[in-house]
Amino acid sequence: MIAAFRPFFALAMRSPTRQYAFRRAVVAHVLFVASVAWPVHLHGPASAALLGQALLVAGIVEGAVLIGWRLTQLPKSQALEYLLVSHLSAARLSWAEALVGMARLACVTLAGLPVLLLLAFVPGPDSVNRGAALDAVDFWPLLVMPATWGALTGLALTVWAFEPPRVRRWAERILLVLVAGYLTVGLLAGENLRYWLSGLPESVGQLLLAAFRAFHVYNGFAVMQDWFAAAHGLNGATWVPWERTGGVEIGALLAVALLQLRAAGRLKGHFHDLHYTPVGDLPRRCRRAVGERPLAWWAVRRVSRYSGRVNLWLASGCGMLYACYTVAGAYWPPWLGRQAFVIFDQLGGIPGLATALVLLAAVPAAFQYGLWDSSAHDRCRRLELLLLTELGARDYWEAAAAAAWRRGRGYLAVACLLWLAAVVAGQTALIHVTAALAASVILWALYFAVGFRAFSRGLPATGLGLLLTIGLPLLAYFLGRAGGPLWAAVLPPGSVYAAAVGRTSLAWLPGALAAGVATLLLARAALARCDAELRRWYAGHHGGQVLD
Repeated sequence: MIAAFRPFFALAMRSPTRQYAFRRAVVAHVLFVASVAWPVHLHGPASAALLGQALLVAGIVEGAVLIGWRLTQLPKSQALEYLLVSHLSAARLSWAEALVGMARLACVTLAGLPVLLLLAFVPGPDSVNRGAALDAVDFWPLLVMPATWGALTGLALTVWAFEPPRVRRWAERILLVLVAGYLTVGLLAGENLRYWLSGLPESVGQLLLAAFRAFHVYNGFAVMQDWFAAAHGLNGATWVPWERTGGVEIGALLAVALLQLRAAGRLKGHFHDLHYTPVGDLPRRCRRAVGERPLAWWAVRRVSRYSGRVNLWLASGCGMLYACYTVAGAYWPPWLGRQAFVIFDQLGGIPGLATALVLLAAVPAAFQYGLWDSSAHDRCRRLELLLLTELGARDYWEAAAAAAWRRGRGYLAVACLLWLAAVVAGQTALIHVTAALAASVILWALYFAVGFRAFSRGLPATGLGLLLTIGLPLLAYFLGRAGGPLWAAVLPPGSVYAAAVGRTSLAWLPGALAAGVATLLLARAALARCDAELRRWYAGHHGGQVLD
């Protein structure tokens, strides 16, 4: 069995592109762990839960990139057909690629171990009398859980992509009902859920209450929070939740196995659906007129295949309910929940939540989903046709902008709704909202210009997109914590937040102006050099994969 998977591991280690991506992931992970570990070192065990939550989020993102991205892009290459008709079964191919991705994720997770060892053996200034910030037992959740939940996320994305369109449509309807139920129970009912259920039969009410509690207790984030609270005696907790942690971990591993079984069973069928489904079998709503901009039509249709509507529904529901709570203020009915909205207020309120939504709107602009291809081979095949046409730099620009705007406009609309609610509630002035909207437009344009420039030059989209959408916001946050809001406003995410808060006068303006100037320069350079750079990249990479 091990010998059957050995060629896949050898190929992953020898591939120059995968080596480069792996090294970037390791460096990014170490820097992220170090940036989060520094406050823990300063403040001691009281902030150790923050480190666990951050590592869990990092594991989810890394699992989506290292496992989900690789497996979902695999069937897009028609070269897979030669493997599927050989003695190598599709199930074994799927298991081999999944195991390679899990091994890479485990190595990336272990790369942060030296930083964690420093936290375990070097006491901080506020924890001299209590020892170091971490205990030896804390390495169990900090290393195992992020890798497990990262694998779970990557395989969940893979299964979602591999399912037939009809299954995905029905699954979206079910998820819409679940999102509506979660928003009703988690936000509207909140701490008053017992009062809401009092009108039901006692057995039914107790069952629903137990299910809701289990949903909030038996998940990775809740387990991580309770673990550090109990392990370090915080909040009066004395019992370390070994049983609950182990149970959640075993459940996650079982989910990983089930998802991989489904992905292995759907790989061949998804390949056939992707390449051999007749155009006439597509729904009528997918066969729209091409119009006068064929490349933009194709790019929008491409990103609409997996539109991410579930995430938008969740963000829209949370945003609209929070806007209603903000406008109601003291008139918010007592039988409705408040605790979730109080947490939103503590995390930055409307300025913080709106800034996060603006960043979500800029994600498609940074990653260039509309035009970017999964590999150099696929990009060469596409450019081989596009470069023979009369399409120019402006056509590529308009196509990428149309696709990015199609994917991100919903989040920006929710952010505008929140800002409007803040104005109505008297929390901010209209001039501050206008400034925040201007800073948001500049941020989106800058991210798009940087992403398009990288597209024309053939630079990898994943690393650059993560830097813009995760790295810069984290850097702005740490600058704000260390040097105040003036330092954070230098970066585009900080300028959006500072403009929305409005407490720092025109502190947001220099950073926004610098970002605007950089956007104009990058846009001009990208439009002027796009065609030449695409042809240069194609000339340098055409046939390169075959020669290697």
